[in-house]
Amino acid sequence: MKYGVYISNFALQGDPNKFLELAVAAEDAGWDGFFMWDHNYAGKEQLIADPWITLAAVAACTEKIRIGTTVTPLPRRRPQVVAREVAALDILSKGRFILGVGLGGSRDNDYRKFGEDTTLKERAERLDESLAILEGLWSGKPFSFSGKHYTIDDVTFNPRPIQRPRVPIWCAGTWPIKAPFRRAARYDGVFPLSMSEDMSLEEYSDVTNYVKKHRESMKDYDIVIMGISSGDPEKDSWIKESEALGMTWYVEVMMGDEFDKYLEKIGKGPP
Repeated sequence: MKYGVYISNFALQGDPNKFLELAVAAEDAGWDGFFMWDHNYAGKEQLIADPWITLAAVAACTEKIRIGTTVTPLPRRRPQVVAREVAALDILSKGRFILGVGLGGSRDNDYRKFGEDTTLKERAERLDESLAILEGLWSGKPFSFSGKHYTIDDVTFNPRPIQRPRVPIWCAGTWPIKAPFRRAARYDGVFPLSMSEDMSLEEYSDVTNYVKKHRESMKDYDIVIMGISSGDPEKDSWIKESEALGMTWYVEVMMGDEFDKYLEKIGKGPP
């Protein structure tokens, strides 16, 4: 089991300096990952940090901790731009970047407010096409693509990301909707969410079993569980129980502006 910080990019009053300080503290305290949400708008009262610029600073100021977005609503991004950004972050971090992707949970804030009122079906189509484009561009070879939503005509993208065969891709999905988990089975990890407020260990187990049916092997495949630990090993025993069910990452949820509280919690090390 690896342990990461999973922090909203509209936490900490949107101050990139505070995110950077937490990330450095997490590496010093033995955490394995630092992952930021990727929302563009969360209401007029919310202060938001750009995760891509912030993670570039984190990459430059750390040496070991994995970094990434969890998750980027890829259908609202141009895939060729994301391909460049991810390659740069992977090189900057010396091969530590993980790209989390999904449809995006907020249709109003991340889409409709900016004139991108796409249906779930269209977002899913754009997500699948974008993933195919990312893989093609990261190959460093001549690449063309003709899809329903995107067209690319004979381009070669270099430099390539450091990681091989590609930067790991984690796909998010809301259980028990099955299609996102079939998509996740084609890539390197799954970030499950639930229709209910909290996802149960039974639901995580169901996700694991479903993904297994759609893969030849679970070797080097990541399944991420999230939560808020109490600091009491007995109360937090469910984290170790999840490892026995096949979870490979536990990420600690942080969503507010309580910087000192988060810094103290991170400083104690993983639960």
